[in-house]
Amino acid sequence: MIKRILAGVAGVGAIAGAGFLWYAWWPAIPKIAPVQPGQFSAEKIERGRIVAAESYCVECHTRQDNGGGPTLAGDYKMETPFGDIFSSNITPDPETGIGNWSEAALRRALQYGVSRDGSHLLPAFVYDHFTKMSDEDISDLYAWIMTRPAVHMTHRTNGFPLSIAPRLGLAGWKMLFFTPGRYKPDPNHNAEWNRGAYLAEGAAHCGACHTPRNLAGAEKVPGQEYDGGVVDGWIAPPLNQNNPTPVVWTEDELYQYLRNGVAPLHGPAGGPMSPVAHDFLATVPESDVHAIAYYFADKAHAAERVSGDKAAIAQAMTDSKKDLVGFSTDPDARLYQGACGACHYNAAPAPVLGRPELALNNALWLKEPTNLYLVMLRGLTAKEGQSGVAMPSFYNALSDHDMARIAAYLRRTRTTLPPWTDLEKKAADARKLVEPPVNSSH
Repeated sequence: MIKRILAGVAGVGAIAGAGFLWYAWWPAIPKIAPVQPGQFSAEKIERGRIVAAESYCVECHTRQDNGGGPTLAGDYKMETPFGDIFSSNITPDPETGIGNWSEAALRRALQYGVSRDGSHLLPAFVYDHFTKMSDEDISDLYAWIMTRPAVHMTHRTNGFPLSIAPRLGLAGWKMLFFTPGRYKPDPNHNAEWNRGAYLAEGAAHCGACHTPRNLAGAEKVPGQEYDGGVVDGWIAPPLNQNNPTPVVWTEDELYQYLRNGVAPLHGPAGGPMSPVAHDFLATVPESDVHAIAYYFADKAHAAERVSGDKAAIAQAMTDSKKDLVGFSTDPDARLYQGACGACHYNAAPAPVLGRPELALNNALWLKEPTNLYLVMLRGLTAKEGQSGVAMPSFYNALSDHDMARIAAYLRRTRTTLPPWTDLEKKAADARKLVEPPVNSSH
């Protein structure tokens, strides 16, 4: 009897092993000859440009460090807990890019995370979102990519252990955390909501930055969708009802932020969000940006929570005047007023566009002061946030101790939350993430 049971277990194990090998091993898709000019219509290419903009392809496939690099030629550096990853060249170059890929090969990569040669792609290429994209959108995207300039350029080698990530290991990760499948409209919502969900959950891959990840690097779904995450050292705040700001992110605030790079009540888009607004979503149909805003406003139950906004704005305007009251007695108020007050003081019934009211800004209400520090250290260029409005870098003007004092003062006078801890150490940690300004002595 025992032998029979063991034999049965072994048989099941053999079948499971064979099934896993079948799942892990994908055949190569044959190479194709270079795409010929005029193969795609201008309308199809333009639709593909929109898909690419809503997917931020240029941002993640163009080198930013080392002086930058050619568009779509890859080598964009992504720092992960598992080592540095460098994006691939997706120009039509046949040797170092994807010039010999068929449309079917691109579709398989996006929808199943498998390269043309049959190897599994690293999940940094967020196919867990791209899998929701329609065949039509991928066809249009293919037309746009294949009509871009071909660039012969390789990318740097991924850091260890990702540089030797085995096919079977990646297949195992996908079996645990990846479910392929196109987006299916939710019949409980209207067309605009479904369009926003299709974009946010698919091509725009919002959850890749705004959903926390587990120890294996997978998003914590279901259960913590859009609860906030970390990207490039910045805290990506929650996009649901758990966003801590006292004023709700309404559909209009979200639209203004995503389309123009600044929300009247919440302030400008800085860090990784700035190019999302200015370089990409500013160039696509307004209806698509409205749909994304509509979707997230619903996810956050904004309409049900907006009734408290009027009181929150009034309180923020009152709190802004505390700097003047405490100027003569509070040294931290004097430091803040000297460094920040001239641009952030609001005395009217509502904040002035271009003069963000910090009492309403996400940076002061998050669990850590990281974003506040990064903005202070980096500043905001005239291209970031509101067009034409800049904030200088305080990298050399403020010490870690100074920044800690300002952070503690703002948290104490602008929020009802507990004080942050280890502020000076966290300021020093944030400084390590920022490239010193030109001619800096640090």
